[in-house]
Amino acid sequence: MSSNFKIAITNVSRDLGSEGLQEADTNFRDAINRGLIPGPRLFVATNPISSTGTYDARTENHLGGTRVPILTDAADGAANCRQAVRRRLALGADAIKVYADYRRRVMRFPPVGDAILFKPSEPNPSIPAYSMEEMEALGSEARRGQCAIAAHAQTNEAAAMAANAGFTSVEHLPLASKATLQAFKANNTILVPTLSMFAGFPDAGWDAKEVLASTKNAFDMGVQLACGGDTGAFPGGHGANAKEMELMIESGIPVEEVMTACMLGGWKACGGDLCGTRFGYIEKGWAADIIGLECDPRKDKGAFRKVAFVMKDAKVWKRDGVAVDMV
Repeated sequence: MSSNFKIAITNVSRDLGSEGLQEADTNFRDAINRGLIPGPRLFVATNPISSTGTYDARTENHLGGTRVPILTDAADGAANCRQAVRRRLALGADAIKVYADYRRRVMRFPPVGDAILFKPSEPNPSIPAYSMEEMEALGSEARRGQCAIAAHAQTNEAAAMAANAGFTSVEHLPLASKATLQAFKANNTILVPTLSMFAGFPDAGWDAKEVLASTKNAFDMGVQLACGGDTGAFPGGHGANAKEMELMIESGIPVEEVMTACMLGGWKACGGDLCGTRFGYIEKGWAADIIGLECDPRKDKGAFRKVAFVMKDAKVWKRDGVAVDMV
């Protein structure tokens, strides 16, 4: 790397939703922060916020009182949206996660069971989950709570609403329109394209080349990017987080810019200075989070999988490819 390139690889995980485990993610984070177990810097969201019937599994059909776990904190109306943000913060969330759109009509034409002979070509499309008033309430309450707020959005309409409501980041958005990207730029909203997730579901209807081209177009327009692979939402994601960076490079974004999106962009997506700690850059006053690679990522596309050295907060956890005492 050039001598003035000072991006630090960070040992950080932004976990946007506990998927039915309620606030268990805060307990895991706290165990790491107290030195009880080794681990990365965790920024957690606890339960995401959704509108009624948007993301939760259907729970009204149950036998003997048995139900599936509640997956989100459902809130409708501006006042209830503000309350939901306040609940998340009170329960220990570092960031707020909102489902700005989702597939809301799964029970209209259930995807499993006997074949349905007469149904539309897209029986359960993703559509916005909230009104603009509700989105603005969510965004402003997160800012009042001094934390980052991220939106799940696969449609341009919901993504633009999130940007205009002052959301910190938008996750996914596989095919971004020029108008939506302009809204991102105008509001300093970060795009987290989760390319690994789209690559992990090749039969989901997304054209991989189009998704990569959309991400490259966002970069060319000057939209801030951050790396986040939606790891855990698809098979083989855990332990292969480097794939997100590899796909961003494949899209045509320069290696140095991809590293910036992963490191400094990751810090910004976690809230930037709202995190209380600066990481992702090598400078006085920033956390000493550094890794060493066995080879140059500009010459070896698999370099990010060849980690020889790991330091978190000035403590070495791996040297010469071997784990150091974890106690």
